[in-house]
Amino acid sequence: MYTTERRWSVPMIDLTASSSAVQAAILVGTVLLEAVVLYVGYGALERVATPVIDRVKHA
Repeated sequence: MYTTERRWSVPMIDLTASSSAVQAAILVGTVLLEAVVLYVGYGALERVATPVIDRVKHA
């Protein structure tokens, strides 16, 4: 029986084969990237939400 269902798989990276220094660098890079994404995201949210909150307060 033929099915049209597609199964997607996410390639996994085996970090256990890397050295401790490489694993630490990847972890630090991941944390820094997450911090930058959150900083930019919260900045954009603040820029959008502040005028709306001020408008509601003064209504």
